[in-house]
Amino acid sequence: MVREKVRVSTRTLQWKCVESRVDSKRLYYGRFILSPLMKGQADTIGIAMRRALLGEIEGTCITRAKSEKIPHEYSTIVGIQESAHEILMNLKEIVLRSNLYGIRGASICVKGPRSVTAQDIILPTSVEIVDNTQHIANLTEPIHLCIDLQIERNRGYHIKTPNNSQDGSYPIDAIFMPVRNANHSIHSYVNGNEKEEILFLEIWTNGSLTPKEALHEASRNLIELFIPFYMRKKKNYI
Repeated sequence: MVREKVRVSTRTLQWKCVESRVDSKRLYYGRFILSPLMKGQADTIGIAMRRALLGEIEGTCITRAKSEKIPHEYSTIVGIQESAHEILMNLKEIVLRSNLYGIRGASICVKGPRSVTAQDIILPTSVEIVDNTQHIANLTEPIHLCIDLQIERNRGYHIKTPNNSQDGSYPIDAIFMPVRNANHSIHSYVNGNEKEEILFLEIWTNGSLTPKEALHEASRNLIELFIPFYMRKKKNYI
């Protein structure tokens, strides 16, 4: 854990990380301050940053799985402790890190009896697993389990659509958001004859990004959204 004393500068607007810690491979925490701000500015920035952190940052997920051993999403499989549905839910929880664009393929091909974890996923070079110990399935008999996976980078939360495929291919709900939670709070104080504010931002991530990286990414996305309003030269004037 890293902590620093909060110092308020009256000369220029500054931001600083005042607390940083790694609770687990899939849970990072960071606390940041921005100061000094005029009255009302902290809430304006805090609300916008929270929305950008939760909704505007891209992440990577497994979005589809296909296996001949899965005849139906809710079927049980001889030689595997988990049901097909449980395996798909475990694949949904796998945390990935990448800069890929578009859709990529991955696979699992193992022989039991053994425990199958995220470490057994064969990935393209552009993708990394954040936590290799994440559980997928337990093979209780000497059977082969081969699963083809689809990996995608996007933003937000995508709910799977009904699947009518008969080829053993199943869509998986995708939580692309690398930021698990974000909060902001405000400390007000008097500086001379003026009221000023300090904005505190708390960020929790799933380990695919650090809170500092998430803050930079969200800030960049917000700036890009406002650029059209800031442009001086326009072809048409209203």
